[in-house]
Amino acid sequence: MATSEQPDPPEAVPQPIRPLTPEARRALQEAEERRRLADQRKAESPQPKEVGGRKGPDPTRYGDWEKDGIASDF
Repeated sequence: MATSEQPDPPEAVPQPIRPLTPEARRALQEAEERRRLADQRKAESPQPKEVGGRKGPDPTRYGDWEKDGIASDF
């Protein structure tokens, strides 16, 4: 019984890298500048500390409310 070689699926074949257009380069530079400014603003005005709040990690950090190991989705 002869085996025939199967072609690679399209996602497994490496695609050639095309050079970026001037517009794409400009868009990437603008995005980097926006990220840099956002990081700078965040560093200049950090979030105030919560007074009298719950101890421990944020109970909604995974998108669900968690208390004492029990999660409830809302």
